[in-house]
Amino acid sequence: MSTPIDLRSDTVTRPTEGMRAAIAAAPVGDDQYGEDITTNRLQARMAEMLGKEAALWLPTGTMANQVALRTLTRPGDEVVASRESHVAWHEVGGAAANAGVQIVEVGRAGVFTADELRAAAKPRNFPIFPTSTLVTIENTHNRAGGAVVPQANVLHICAAARELGMATFLDGARLWNASVASGVALHELAAPFDLVAVAFSKGLGAPGGSLLAGSKALIASAHRHRHRMGGAMRQNGIFGAAALYALDHHLQRLPEDHANARAFAERVKAGAPVQLELTSVQTNIVVFHLPDSVPIDAPALSGRARERGVLLNAMGPRTMRAVTHLDVSREQCEVAAQVLVELLDR
Repeated sequence: MSTPIDLRSDTVTRPTEGMRAAIAAAPVGDDQYGEDITTNRLQARMAEMLGKEAALWLPTGTMANQVALRTLTRPGDEVVASRESHVAWHEVGGAAANAGVQIVEVGRAGVFTADELRAAAKPRNFPIFPTSTLVTIENTHNRAGGAVVPQANVLHICAAARELGMATFLDGARLWNASVASGVALHELAAPFDLVAVAFSKGLGAPGGSLLAGSKALIASAHRHRHRMGGAMRQNGIFGAAALYALDHHLQRLPEDHANARAFAERVKAGAPVQLELTSVQTNIVVFHLPDSVPIDAPALSGRARERGVLLNAMGPRTMRAVTHLDVSREQCEVAAQVLVELLDR
């Protein structure tokens, strides 16, 4: 049986030969003592790239988000986030379980405005209301199809947050894609925020690892929360080396993923009865919907595509997602699109 065309996520990639060699050669130490040379080098490099004072490696993007919540809020606070954000929908209720906060969702299609933030933030002179202490922006936005949040929106939202006495957090797991698509440098995208998260396993093809960047004081606090949540590592340089290799070799190839996602989306839209706005395909994620007139739902379509060697996720009863990455070629994306067209044509 041939290798499936795996479009479930950009996290399914496997380390390249060059990355494996970098992992094998990495100098390591005990990171819990601050002695892992490769991790320290990665943290210093990312702090510089994101324009922040310090940075901290974490095992996963979910832990990075959860540590950020613990660092910037107190139990009982309220967090304002974009509708269907990762921190609200894909972290198993961690915001409530770990940080003790509630989330109010605003906007649509991954974007909201400063006015919507002002409307959502609770007045502070009502003793029965929670305190709105944090606003978080996800860029790119996963469930919105990899949408890039316009930087003008970001600047207005973060300025409004400061006026309201709220902290700011950027869930930039795929910030690399946002930077490539928008032409805005990473440090500019990160500049308005108190804390910023990025993920090395999304887009860049590393086998794991995320990172938080911010002021030295905030990163010191985040370090304690990481330890409390079980995220302290030992010879972590094997992951750090993979991330450093990815920064050197995989960052510049992201436009290829974006072009492949566009080609996939154009083929599906042209040949199948789906709801898909091509303007929403801005990076490496394609989200499309099956109208009620189509006599198959998303889980069933996902199952039939798997039988044809194409893997992609059902994101809801009638919503599908495909994600391009370095382990799928243009030809494979076109084949996958054709399989979907044939299945939906039946």
